[in-house]
Amino acid sequence: MQKVQIKVNDNGSLRITGDVELVDAEGNPFETKPAFSLCRCGLSAKAPFCDGSHKGKFESAVRAPKPEGSEE
Repeated sequence: MQKVQIKVNDNGSLRITGDVELVDAEGNPFETKPAFSLCRCGLSAKAPFCDGSHKGKFESAVRAPKPEGSEE
């Protein structure tokens, strides 16, 4: 089984790749593809999926902390 990856895109969505099941609060599954993007800004008309509505209206560029002892 392929490892699931969730990529936090700068100023945009969460990109999900791998074998994952996406369900709502009641446990009902959403139909997904092997790779899809989830809305992070709250503006998408296709929530929970990203429809690009964030462009120019949402800013967030987070980075994981660098491991201790790594060079910058």
